[in-house]
Amino acid sequence: MRRHLRNPWIWVAAAILFAAWLFWPRTVQSPAPHEVPPAQSAPATGGVAVADSAAVDTAPRSAPALDLPPEALHTLQLIARGGPFPHRQDGQVFGNRERLLPPKPRGYYHEYTVETPGAGNRGTRRIITGGQPVEAWYYTDDHYASFRAFDGARAR
Repeated sequence: MRRHLRNPWIWVAAAILFAAWLFWPRTVQSPAPHEVPPAQSAPATGGVAVADSAAVDTAPRSAPALDLPPEALHTLQLIARGGPFPHRQDGQVFGNRERLLPPKPRGYYHEYTVETPGAGNRGTRRIITGGQPVEAWYYTDDHYASFRAFDGARAR
């Protein structure tokens, strides 16, 4: 009687399923890019100041946004509007554990997902903002292995 409850493999399987459920990314249906109203203008910062770092591309850019994918432009509009964001991690503090961005106090950087078409998860593309109001903008398409600075005010 109730011998199956004494089997430790049942408990291991239940713990794994619970952990998967708890940490699995949850998404919210976001509007298509053509349904998003234009972003309200944000104060221009006159560029992005970047400290010397080998992993951050600091080359000056005259283009609006260093060849960002269209999904990144949609993410920039959501940031300007203050959401709603498609992933619960969007807007959360980015810890800069890789130490590739200029050192700043915890809470300075925030991360936002840039959708990857065809990906079954959040993908590897992110926009990282710095400051409140935002004074620094970074893009990564390789899940924090490298970053490129860009002028977020010109990108929108």
